[in-house]
Parts: sequence; C-alpha cells; structure tokens
Amino acid sequence: MNATGNGGVEREYITKHHRHETAENQCSSFLIKHIRAPVNLVWSLVRRFDQPQKYKPFISRCISQGSLEIGSLREVDVKSGLPATTSTERLELLDDDEHILSVRIVGGDHRLRNYSSVISVHPEVIDGRPGTVVIESFVVDVPEGNTIDETCYFVEALIKCNLKSLADVSERLAVQGRTEPIDPV
Repeated sequence: MNATGNGGVEREYITKHHRHETAENQCSSFLIKHIRAPVNLVWSLVRRFDQPQKYKPFISRCISQGSLEIGSLREVDVKSGLPATTSTERLELLDDDEHILSVRIVGGDHRLRNYSSVISVHPEVIDGRPGTVVIESFVVDVPEGNTIDETCYFVEALIKCNLKSLADVSERLAVQGRTEPIDPV
C-alpha cells in the first residue's frame, strides 16, 4: 500500500525491517499509517505484547506467559464475528531502540497458518508537530480454498482496523496532553 509524504524514508524502513521470505503458497504485504502523536506514546502501546487489547479492537482478552522477552507466549481470545476464537502467539523481536515488534502465530483456532508480522514505529513531523509513521508487514499461508488476493485482502483489513484504532487511541491520548509512554515497563 502506498502512502503519501515521506515515500523515500518509508521505503528505507520497509527495506530494513520488513523483508519476508514467502513460500509458494503464501502472501505478504505491508501497510503504512501516519499518526498525529509522538513516537514514544505510540510505541508504548505497540510494545505491550502482553496487552494488545489496548488498541486492537478484535481482542477481548490476552493472557501472557513469562516476562516480555523473546520467546514469550500469549494466548489471545478473539471477539465473536471473526472466523477465529483463540490465537497463541510468540514474541519474536522486541527492540525498544529501533521500535520494532515481531510476532509469530504458533497455534489457536483460526485460519492464519505460518503467520508472522513485523511492526515498526518511526518519528516524523506532521503539520509541524511530533508524529509517528507506523509500518506493519506480514507473511501468511494462503488457506485451502482461498486465493492469494483474498488472503491478503482479509489480513490487510484486520491490520487496517488495528492501525486505525492505534491512531485513534494515540491521538486521543496526545490531545489529552499525554506525551509520555503509557504504562512504562
């Protein structure tokens, strides 16, 4: 998905952080969202592997196991209305310096097999104020009976909802004067 603005800088981030090796029966894509809130505020929401429901509207509950470190697992309950009920997810990467989070789905009741995503958060200036560009990419198997286009469209729609919600939550907090991270760890 193309975005306006800092296309060259965004391409650099995508090249650096969002390369996925795709097998024959997989699809991969990326989405970009510009958020009118400072990067530290946005990152404080994104980095909470143990609390994705803070901005992901399809998650009703999350139970994490262990501390926030590579290999940590979380059990996510999905709200009704989606073709899923639970998801078991593994933290692959949490880089507070580069603002990168990577998650792999390792089990659960859903159709997203071999799903892996990377989300990166980068500072930018929007209308002269501190803002954030968020890039999320993924790779996933195409389920039997679906096309690559159908699978990418479905996953992109979920990510678009999550990114819109992240923007809404972050911008609301920024307007309220919250510029410091939420629930620092």
